[in-house]
Amino acid sequence: MIKVLSAGFYTTIQDLGRVGYGSFGLPISGAMDFYSAKLSNFLLNNNVNDAVLEVVYGGCKLLFENDTIVSVTGADFSVKINENEVTMNTALFIEKGSVLSFGKRGYGVRTYIGVKGGIRSEKLFGSRSMYKGITSSFKIDKGVQLPIIQLGKTNEKSFSKIKIDGSFFLSKIIECNEGPEFNLLSKKEKMNLCRMMFTISSDNNRMGYRLKEKINNTLSSMLTSAVLPGTVQLTPSGTLIVLMKDSQVTGGYPRVLQLTEEGISKLAQKTTGDLFQFKRV
Repeated sequence: MIKVLSAGFYTTIQDLGRVGYGSFGLPISGAMDFYSAKLSNFLLNNNVNDAVLEVVYGGCKLLFENDTIVSVTGADFSVKINENEVTMNTALFIEKGSVLSFGKRGYGVRTYIGVKGGIRSEKLFGSRSMYKGITSSFKIDKGVQLPIIQLGKTNEKSFSKIKIDGSFFLSKIIECNEGPEFNLLSKKEKMNLCRMMFTISSDNNRMGYRLKEKINNTLSSMLTSAVLPGTVQLTPSGTLIVLMKDSQVTGGYPRVLQLTEEGISKLAQKTTGDLFQFKRV
């Protein structure tokens, strides 16, 4: 088991999502930074879809009640084991009774903690990803015990690491494709959409990121249509909303852009006040 001594700002269990249930109105959910979550499992030789902890803004503290191997990827919040700072993006042996915690922020917003064999929480609709109304809780609370597998005997205490290019977290370029209604925009609106710098407002979470700068919207109303994580909606007021992993499955606003999976992951590592630019690929 892992005992949660402190849950931090917002910590959840996530895998790669609840795929195939959109017709029932269920969001995909899953790790916001798809690449960092997959890397965490790769380092442990886990199944790529094993559940990890998604930790927003660090802050959480975990007590490991049995030996295991862990990996920490994504945002750098000076991760520590027993108050000793450890290297990210590598597999680390952790002994029974050890405490994992976080310190000062280096870069990014979301950190991923993987454990050997994954977090063994209940699987619902093909996924262990937390979501309000589906799982019993939508986030991790203090005092919760998280089930993990019992690690067999191992003589390994250190493992190879992967060097991560920090530009992934610092880049202001968010890759995207044209959305279904992109070509209904005027030439000027198209140019503005892909040349302007946009600022993330304080209204941002796992459902979506609302942006501060506006694009003139001269489009007619449309029928409600399918949307996905990464869909960029243009509201009647000209505000842009980038849908994220917990977004609804239908929407009535024009879908002017569609972020790539890499674009979603990059945006997931940004926060209120950060600037970025859309780039069509």
